[in-house]
Amino acid sequence: MFASFRNNTYHSSSKQPKKQEKQWLSVSFKPENFIPGLVIGFILGFILDIAKPNNKNANSPSSRSISGNSVSKTRVLSGNTDEGLKMVLVVRGDLKMGAGKVASQCAHAATGIYAELIQSDRSLLRQWEQSGQAKIVVTCKNLQEMNKLKESADIVGLPTFVVADAGRTQVSS
Repeated sequence: MFASFRNNTYHSSSKQPKKQEKQWLSVSFKPENFIPGLVIGFILGFILDIAKPNNKNANSPSSRSISGNSVSKTRVLSGNTDEGLKMVLVVRGDLKMGAGKVASQCAHAATGIYAELIQSDRSLLRQWEQSGQAKIVVTCKNLQEMNKLKESADIVGLPTFVVADAGRTQVSS
């Protein structure tokens, strides 16, 4: 306890470590050291993000299906770089939905698959965004045809997303 009242001006050895500590901190946070370290860290993080292996097949075109009460999303990645990825929304024709209901179901399917791809396959999502976020809406005859499309997509290794309508959403057209 007595040592804490001692005047440190007479002890030159106690000043040495403080100067070294200041010098160490001042060297490490200088812009010529800090900025390159920050840039290198960013680049390494980016490379690691890109290098993550995808569980999905990366050699097929992208598509997505919506089917009336059910929406089935299918992804196919295209190896052809001239043609971008497209989200295909398949609407069941046997459900006789109004235009507002079809639009609402398509919106549910699009946001659902987007959220799923954020979690499971960001590189595919990034490719689709960079190719203009193209969406195509087509129809199928009935539930059996929609299920065949979904099964085909599953066999090829494409992600699928199904929306079951609770009957509470209608947008006035």
